[in-house]
Amino acid sequence: MDVGVLGVGAMGRNHVRVYSELKGVDTVYVYDPVQENAQRASEFATVCRSSEELLARAEAVSICVPTRYHFELAREAVKAGVNCLIEKPITLTVQEGERLLEEIEKSDLTVGVGHIERFNPIVEEIKKIAQRPDYVSIKRHNPTSNRITDASVVEDLMIHDIDIVFNVLFKGVEDYQIFSAGSRNVCEAMAVFSDSVVSISASRLSSKKFRTFYVEAEEFTTEGDFMTQEVYIYRKPGKYRVEGERYLQENIIEKVLVAKVEPLKVELKTFLDCIRQDKSFPVTPQEGLKNLEICERIKSGLKSGLKAEKGLQ
Repeated sequence: MDVGVLGVGAMGRNHVRVYSELKGVDTVYVYDPVQENAQRASEFATVCRSSEELLARAEAVSICVPTRYHFELAREAVKAGVNCLIEKPITLTVQEGERLLEEIEKSDLTVGVGHIERFNPIVEEIKKIAQRPDYVSIKRHNPTSNRITDASVVEDLMIHDIDIVFNVLFKGVEDYQIFSAGSRNVCEAMAVFSDSVVSISASRLSSKKFRTFYVEAEEFTTEGDFMTQEVYIYRKPGKYRVEGERYLQENIIEKVLVAKVEPLKVELKTFLDCIRQDKSFPVTPQEGLKNLEICERIKSGLKSGLKAEKGLQ
């Protein structure tokens, strides 16, 4: 299968590298209007002179351009009959996402949204362990980066965890409220379900990069790291004692065996497999649009402080 990558910045170069390593991929084509970006990928790919040329050659394409160009290029790919994986967020605005979804639903193409953390093996472990947990906290903090210029921290970083919360842990649950506060670069959001509370924080101002989750249920506590792909479960054995006015509790700690992988490689292999098998990609355009809608609700609270928004209907 011949594949292409539109946009060869930092993420696009990773797509090119992984495609070049996958079995069943013949030629990798790239296009980027910034010639230096395209040339950096020429070791693994054939450089095209335009997006039209690339779409005429490739059967599948990754769209890794800045978010403001997602709608235009994804629509161009769909009209050209090319299966596409659109890096998150699906589009810059909900309105663009709705218009793009109309075009996608007219086609019989495989179209997905690149929420890479969905393919992190610890997400499947969280799903198995945490069935409607009482409390969830996910933190995703980054040092300042010049990579993203047209999106707030909500669409840039927090959207990964929005996808995990609303499309994995609480999939299909529509009865909730959202509260949010922060700025363009720092945001704290809380989703309140009927019997669960979820806290999500994201920052682009941190001096330390971390991606962590923490889950509490009546029988156990779980914590893990998206980067190291490690998961720990803490259970209460029922042994309590008091020593010198101190209350002591001995926990049983379990380290979950996680098969560590490169999530992007799993994501792109899954994308190509879905095309070959004529299946839907795990992160559908509908879910990508839902994630963007929730981003908009969270962003509505950033300037005005704390604000509640009713759950999606």
